[in-house]
Amino acid sequence: MAETPFKSVLVANRGEIAVRVLNEARDSGRTAIAIYSEADAGALHVREADLAVCIGPALASESYLNIDAVLDAARKTGAEAIHPGYGFLSENAAFARAVIEAGLVWIGPPPEAIDAMGDKARAKELMIKAGVPTLPGWQGADQSDVNLKAEADKIGYPLLIKAVAGGGGRGMRIGRSASEFDEALTSARREAKSAFGDDAVLIEKFVERGRHVEIQVFADQAGHTIHLGERDCSAQRRRQKVIEEAPSPAVDAELRAQMGADAVAAAKAVGYVGAGTVEFLLEEGGGYYFLEMNTRLQVEHPVTEEVTGTNLVQWQFDVASGASLPLSQDEVSLDGWAIEARLYAEDPYNGFAPQSGLILSYDGDVSSAGGRVDAGVETGGRIGTDYDPMVAKVIGTGASRAEAIACLRAALMDDPLLGVTTNRDFLLALLDGAPFRQGEICTADLDQWAEEGAGPFAKPAPDTRAIALGAALLGAAPPGVIRSGSVSRFDLALKVNGEAMTVRLEQTGPDAVSVSFEGEDVASAVALLGEDTPGEIAFRLDGVDARAQVARARNGALHIALDAQTLVLEEASPWGADAASDPSRITAPVSGAVVAVNVKPGDAVKAGDVLMVMEAMKMEMRLTAQADGEVTAVNAQAGGQAANGAVLIELDIETQE
Repeated sequence: MAETPFKSVLVANRGEIAVRVLNEARDSGRTAIAIYSEADAGALHVREADLAVCIGPALASESYLNIDAVLDAARKTGAEAIHPGYGFLSENAAFARAVIEAGLVWIGPPPEAIDAMGDKARAKELMIKAGVPTLPGWQGADQSDVNLKAEADKIGYPLLIKAVAGGGGRGMRIGRSASEFDEALTSARREAKSAFGDDAVLIEKFVERGRHVEIQVFADQAGHTIHLGERDCSAQRRRQKVIEEAPSPAVDAELRAQMGADAVAAAKAVGYVGAGTVEFLLEEGGGYYFLEMNTRLQVEHPVTEEVTGTNLVQWQFDVASGASLPLSQDEVSLDGWAIEARLYAEDPYNGFAPQSGLILSYDGDVSSAGGRVDAGVETGGRIGTDYDPMVAKVIGTGASRAEAIACLRAALMDDPLLGVTTNRDFLLALLDGAPFRQGEICTADLDQWAEEGAGPFAKPAPDTRAIALGAALLGAAPPGVIRSGSVSRFDLALKVNGEAMTVRLEQTGPDAVSVSFEGEDVASAVALLGEDTPGEIAFRLDGVDARAQVARARNGALHIALDAQTLVLEEASPWGADAASDPSRITAPVSGAVVAVNVKPGDAVKAGDVLMVMEAMKMEMRLTAQADGEVTAVNAQAGGQAANGAVLIELDIETQE
């Protein structure tokens, strides 16, 4: 078959996969072209590209899912090929056809293969004909409630109701008994219609203690098809993968060969070309069943690359150009172990709600820990809520599974993303749990733990070491609360991850304080030892030297990562909610003496700056700016007295754009 080389690649995606494919395009000597929505104008993948085109507003249907806009961007930039990444249009057969009809190289499988595997009922019928094991069940045209109920009763309970179109866990419900079936069917149909525009379903036997094991397949245009071993994706929450690994701790060489052969047969049954994944459900006894085929590159493909020594994106480029596969099946071997954790901007202890905001610190650097990070964000970037909240994939590698776990854990610890809440602490708790370390997690475990509030879902108590460090940093920040003079002890009102807390600080030496917690008689001695590297604070706590990653937000809040926990500490307003609601007026919280005035009219101030220090009842209180602005008036002077509620400083607050 004649090769059709291309010199430029447009990546019809965003985030970390767009960054990866753009870099691979550039590394192979091709022009790397990005598309972006208005919400992604400052995104990392845009900055990584040689050329970039804005294709519409934030709404995905008007940008990343707009086929005409993507093709217009290809025309404007002279793109010769399109890589769809995953998600968005990656499994849209109409898009693949449109790319091909436009005379461009489609870096993906034939549209006919996408169609065949996109319809779950049709795919299952094809697998049965190809001799691939499938779950006992029913898939057919009669979608009446009466027929579906009758077929469900024949299969027996528990069973799984699954949307015929789409995937990713959407439109799936478990019916554990005949009495639950009607409600589960209604719910599955409603979600399927909303997600995929099609409420047709199929019914399958439900395996309670199954593992999700998938096989990476690859085929060239001449029909040569191989597999590259398996990945275990059993650590799932609501059918969304959390951690993936290769190989699977539940698969031996004999089972790998059997599943691999069936995956190759599945790919050949639809005339597959390029990278694809055949997903299986593995029972405890070793039996397995076809679930579905993903006709694209998977999120978790890096673990396969790490254990096989391959570059699947470059393989995609080569196969799309007409080249043959670089390896035969006999030449594929697995070496070592790789485990991937998906880093999401979400709050695991608040229903996994998506989070947004400015990234204060994140380098995606694992140089000290080994492994690999595929990131779509970096320090200074802003995370929104318009798209999927995954921001990076962190991959640990090693000669053994234990080494890969240790590598992944170190990578998550060494480079925490600060400024926006992520699931990092949840991932570390999951990795540290005995079920994962022993390789025993099945697909049902995380959902069960979530219901029980157990395992990684149990919200940990805030680390008092991090709180003591944060209190010391807030108290010692220039010009700071800790100052020479008649007062060296005071109470500091804090918010720790949004929860109110008061600690008592007492100066014990230069850059040293003792921190006492309410209800505790013993104080912690904290000494600030300096900043060895940007963002890393060295400190001594009760005689033990340690380090923590720290970033300060514009509002003065401290984001601290210490070991396996990330906290946000901020000083609570000392003058009450009413005054705090008007950041332009700094008022006296109590009647007392003015110890220091740190500003004068005309000075520019930032949120968190200490503007004035008062003394009352042998305690010092800092009066800080709640927003950026300019001082317009100072109504008190050092050494004077101030009455409770008096307006001490007036500010002209900057308008937030």
